[in-house]
Amino acid sequence: MDAELPAGTSEAWAALSADPALVERVSYGGPSDGLPARLPVMELARATVAACALAAAELTAVRTGRQVPRVRVDDGAVATAFLSDRLVAVDGRAWTTFAPLSRFWRAADGWVRTHANYPHHRARLLAALGLPGDAGADAVGDVIAGRRAVDVEETVYAAGGLAVAARGAQEWAAHEQGALVAGQPLLTLEAVGEGGPTRAWSRISGTPLLPCAGLRVLDLTRVLAGPVATRTLALLGADVLRIDAPHLPESQEAHNDTGMGKRSTTLDLGDSRDHRVFEDLLRGADVVVTGYRPGALDRFGLSPEALAERRPGLVVAQLSAWGRYGPWHERRGFDSLVQAATGIAALEGSDGEPGALPAQALDHGTGYLLAAAVLRALTEQHRRDGGGTRLARLALTQTAHWLVHGLTKTPERERGFAPERRLTETDSPMGRLRHALPPVSYEDGPVNWARPPGRWGTDPAAWVAA
Repeated sequence: MDAELPAGTSEAWAALSADPALVERVSYGGPSDGLPARLPVMELARATVAACALAAAELTAVRTGRQVPRVRVDDGAVATAFLSDRLVAVDGRAWTTFAPLSRFWRAADGWVRTHANYPHHRARLLAALGLPGDAGADAVGDVIAGRRAVDVEETVYAAGGLAVAARGAQEWAAHEQGALVAGQPLLTLEAVGEGGPTRAWSRISGTPLLPCAGLRVLDLTRVLAGPVATRTLALLGADVLRIDAPHLPESQEAHNDTGMGKRSTTLDLGDSRDHRVFEDLLRGADVVVTGYRPGALDRFGLSPEALAERRPGLVVAQLSAWGRYGPWHERRGFDSLVQAATGIAALEGSDGEPGALPAQALDHGTGYLLAAAVLRALTEQHRRDGGGTRLARLALTQTAHWLVHGLTKTPERERGFAPERRLTETDSPMGRLRHALPPVSYEDGPVNWARPPGRWGTDPAAWVAA
C-alpha cells in the first residue's frame, strides 16, 4: 500500500463504521493527474471509489466465506469514471451536459449560478425573472445584472426554480445552513427497525464474484449521484429497477451514462393502480435508494419509518443536496449549485470570476459513498442474521465540506492520464455506445456491466425472474 495515500480512504472507511484493518487490502496505481484542481479532487475521487470497492470486497468475503479480496484502485480509471457523463457518446455523438441557461451570471453584487437543464426548471427560472418562456441568455443576463445575487436566489427558489448566490468558503461557513453542515458527519448509517425476515443469503462462486447477486434494488433517484450509486450496485450483480414519474422528463443522454446494467420504468405513485404495482415491487425489494428532496416521497409511504414498518429488514439509502436539516433542507439542488454555494466555485475561480471542479465530483464521489453505505449495511445485516432495517443518509453538501476542509492534496505519483484507455464500446438500443469502464475493482470482481442501458422508461415494472 502506498504509505502517502491512505488518509482519505481511511476517513471514508471509518465513516462507514467498518473495520479499519481492512484498508490494508487496498493498493493504488495509475496516473494521478486526471482531475487537476486547486482542491483535492483526485483525493476525493480515489477515496470514495476505494471505500466502495472495499465494501464490495468485504461483502464478497461474507458471501463466499473467503478472505476479503484485494482491492486495486487505478487513478486513471477513477478519473475517467468521474468524467463519465462528459465522455459518454452514441455513434460518436457526445452529450452536452449543461443547457444554455445553466451557468454563472454576473449580478449587481456578485455572481449567481442557475440550473435549467430540465424544461420545467427553465420555465420556472424565466417566470421568476419576469421573462417570457422563449427568452434567451441575453435577456436573463440583463435581469440578473440589475439585482443582488441573494435576491435572485430567493426569488427563483420561491418559484420552484434553481439558483444560488455564489459564496466564498467563509461566507458559507457563516451562513446558517453552512454552519449546520460543518457539524454533520460525512454520512450516517444506522438501524431504524428491529427484526424482520432473515435474508436468504446464498453462497456465490465462479467468476466474476458478484456480492449483490440475487438482490433487488428499487432506484428512485435522478441525476447524478443516486444513479451512479445504483449503477455500481448493478455492476455488482443487483437487479436494479429505476422508477421515475411519467410526468418528469429525463434525458436519454444522461441515462446512457448512468443506466448501465439497470432497467428503467415509469410509475405514477399518485395513481392507485400504479401505486399497487409499486407496492408489489416493494414487497420483493431488498434495497430502496431515493434521491428526491427530503420529505418529498413521504406522502407515498416512503419515509424510512414507514418502510421499516411495511418491509422490515430493508436497506434504505437517502440522498439529498443540502441535507435533511436547516433552512435549506427542502430545497432542490445539483452538484453545480452546491459548488457555488459552499465556496468551491470561488476557490476554483480566478480574476474575480467563479470556477468549477474538473468533474461533477460531488455527485460522483457521493454516489460511490452511497453505494458503499448500502454494501456495508448488507454486510452488517448478514453478520447480525437479519439485523433490522438499515438507513444510510448522505448529502452533497457534506461531501463538499469534506473536500474543502477534510482532505489534503498529495503529490502526483504518475502523470500521463489518457481517458481513452479506460473507455470501451458496446452495442445498445440507441446505437454504438462509448462509455467509461467501472473504477470499482477487486480480485475476481466484474470488469464491466452485464448489459448496456436501454431506452429510458420502457422496461416492464417487474423484477427479473429468479
